[in-house]
Amino acid sequence: MNKIKLTINNQTVYHPMEVDVLSIARKHFIGIPYACCGGGCGLCKIKVLSGNYEIGMASKTALTDDERKEGYSLACKTYPKSDLVIEIVRI
Repeated sequence: MNKIKLTINNQTVYHPMEVDVLSIARKHFIGIPYACCGGGCGLCKIKVLSGNYEIGMASKTALTDDERKEGYSLACKTYPKSDLVIEIVRI
Protein backbone atom coordinates (compact mmCIF):
# COMPACT_ATOMS: atom_id res chain seq x y z
CA MET A 1 0.00 0.00 0.00
CA ASN A 2 1.53 3.34 -1.06
CA LYS A 3 1.74 6.03 1.59
CA ILE A 4 1.97 9.74 0.97
CA LYS A 5 3.31 12.54 3.12
CA LEU A 6 0.64 15.15 3.67
CA THR A 7 1.59 18.50 5.19
CA ILE A 8 -1.34 20.67 6.26
CA ASN A 9 -0.53 24.05 7.82
CA ASN A 10 2.95 22.77 8.82
CA GLN A 11 1.62 19.55 10.39
CA THR A 12 2.86 16.41 8.61
CA VAL A 13 1.22 12.98 8.57
CA TYR A 14 1.74 9.80 6.53
CA HIS A 15 -1.27 7.98 5.15
CA PRO A 16 -2.31 5.63 2.33
CA MET A 17 -3.24 7.63 -0.78
CA GLU A 18 -6.53 5.86 -1.52
CA VAL A 19 -8.70 8.40 0.32
CA ASP A 20 -9.47 12.12 0.13
CA VAL A 21 -7.57 14.81 2.05
CA LEU A 22 -10.48 15.55 4.40
CA SER A 23 -10.67 11.90 5.51
CA ILE A 24 -6.93 11.85 6.14
CA ALA A 25 -7.10 15.10 8.12
CA ARG A 26 -10.00 13.85 10.23
CA LYS A 27 -8.23 10.56 10.98
CA HIS A 28 -5.19 12.50 12.21
CA PHE A 29 -7.23 15.13 14.12
CA ILE A 30 -6.26 18.02 11.83
CA GLY A 31 -8.99 20.64 11.94
CA ILE A 32 -10.24 21.34 8.44
CA PRO A 33 -13.73 22.90 8.59
CA TYR A 34 -16.37 20.89 6.73
CA ALA A 35 -20.10 20.33 6.49
CA CYS A 36 -21.43 18.35 3.55
CA CYS A 37 -18.43 16.12 2.61
CA GLY A 38 -19.86 16.06 -0.91
CA GLY A 39 -18.29 19.02 -2.70
CA GLY A 40 -21.28 21.31 -2.34
CA CYS A 41 -20.65 23.69 0.55
CA GLY A 42 -17.06 24.86 0.05
CA LEU A 43 -16.21 24.94 3.78
CA CYS A 44 -13.28 22.55 3.33
CA LYS A 45 -11.51 24.73 0.76
CA ILE A 46 -7.75 24.27 0.68
CA LYS A 47 -4.86 25.57 -1.39
CA VAL A 48 -2.45 22.96 -2.69
CA LEU A 49 1.03 24.48 -2.58
CA SER A 50 2.84 21.48 -4.06
CA GLY A 51 2.20 17.93 -5.20
CA ASN A 52 -0.04 16.03 -7.60
CA TYR A 53 -3.69 15.28 -6.97
CA GLU A 54 -7.02 14.60 -8.64
CA ILE A 55 -10.14 16.63 -7.99
CA GLY A 56 -13.50 14.89 -7.80
CA MET A 57 -16.84 16.41 -8.76
CA ALA A 58 -17.64 19.64 -6.90
CA SER A 59 -20.18 22.40 -7.21
CA LYS A 60 -19.05 25.37 -9.33
CA THR A 61 -20.35 27.67 -6.57
CA ALA A 62 -18.17 25.90 -3.97
CA LEU A 63 -15.07 25.88 -6.21
CA THR A 64 -14.92 28.03 -9.34
CA ASP A 65 -12.87 27.25 -12.45
CA ASP A 66 -10.60 30.21 -11.65
CA GLU A 67 -9.97 28.87 -8.14
CA ARG A 68 -9.09 25.46 -9.56
CA LYS A 69 -6.55 27.08 -11.91
CA GLU A 70 -5.00 28.91 -8.94
CA GLY A 71 -4.45 25.64 -7.02
CA TYR A 72 -7.51 25.71 -4.78
CA SER A 73 -9.49 22.56 -4.15
CA LEU A 74 -11.97 21.06 -1.69
CA ALA A 75 -10.43 18.70 0.87
CA CYS A 76 -13.39 16.32 0.54
CA LYS A 77 -12.78 16.00 -3.22
CA THR A 78 -8.96 16.09 -3.32
CA TYR A 79 -7.26 12.73 -3.88
CA PRO A 80 -3.45 12.79 -3.42
CA LYS A 81 -1.33 11.17 -6.14
CA SER A 82 1.97 12.22 -4.50
CA ASP A 83 3.17 13.96 -1.36
CA LEU A 84 1.19 17.19 -0.87
CA VAL A 85 1.72 20.47 0.93
CA ILE A 86 -1.62 22.14 1.71
CA GLU A 87 -2.83 25.32 3.33
CA ILE A 88 -6.30 25.50 4.90
CA VAL A 89 -8.37 28.40 3.56
CA ARG A 90 -10.36 30.14 6.28
CA ILE A 91 -13.65 31.45 4.91
